[in-house]
Amino acid sequence: MTSRGRLGGFAFVAPFLFVYCFLLIYPLVNGILLSFQHVDLFGGGRFIGLDNYARLFADDTFLRSILTTFLLALMIVPLLTMLALALALALNRATRGAAIFRGVFFSSSVLSVTIVTLIWRFVLAPDAGLLGETAQGFGAEPIPFLSHPTWSLWALAITTIWWSIGLPMMLFLAGLQQIPGDVYEAAALDRAGRWTTLWRVTLPSLKRTVVLVVMLQTAAQLQIFGQAQLLTGGGPGGSTRTMVLFIFETAFARWELGYATAAAEILFLLIVALTLTQYVTTMRGSEDDGGR
Repeated sequence: MTSRGRLGGFAFVAPFLFVYCFLLIYPLVNGILLSFQHVDLFGGGRFIGLDNYARLFADDTFLRSILTTFLLALMIVPLLTMLALALALALNRATRGAAIFRGVFFSSSVLSVTIVTLIWRFVLAPDAGLLGETAQGFGAEPIPFLSHPTWSLWALAITTIWWSIGLPMMLFLAGLQQIPGDVYEAAALDRAGRWTTLWRVTLPSLKRTVVLVVMLQTAAQLQIFGQAQLLTGGGPGGSTRTMVLFIFETAFARWELGYATAAAEILFLLIVALTLTQYVTTMRGSEDDGGR
């Protein structure tokens, strides 16, 4: 390739590289530098080395937010994946009704987190919510979804699953439509039943899609913020304070920007490590299966 061709190629990708570096690389590098400083929102920074990280690992509130975040991810990701797969299997039909229901289930994904939390507050509020009024109508005590430590976690999980189910459902639908029809015809000729076809044909063909959905949702749910802030405010007693909510409160309520940035870097490393572990483990399993 001539030098003119190289310059032309660089000029073609330069706008993207500039935007990418400005929006992603620069904030990442600047965040790493801030995490080693004592800095607030209104003053200059002072280098303090690893003091912010030492404080974090001695901070019970931060450690509890890590536990809460991982617990919510464990509650949300498996259930969300199974429900999205079940919906995709049910709606993988070329009918008008299936198309309408696909649009209905995907529609929640386009709502803002503010609208989603308002909807579910009207549903879950024990005094005047839909579930509370229904329970009282049957003479039962309303469940304190927003004021009990355990139930409030389930309130966040249910809200998040309802809001997030559209995208994984569409990914599974795309994966289902990529499976050749010949495979199902061969299974029918072998007199394979519906469940046998599902376990021996459909699910193995969707393995990469399942991995993609789990990885995307794990990364997304480790960053859960809006639901915890607007639905429960991190309560009761900090039982629903996630890592991102901790970072937000530290930076904008306590004005400890360097401390909050250090917490954000730890969250970033956790997401990268967990995602890479999932990917490597899954790909190694696929190679072992291929080797057999």
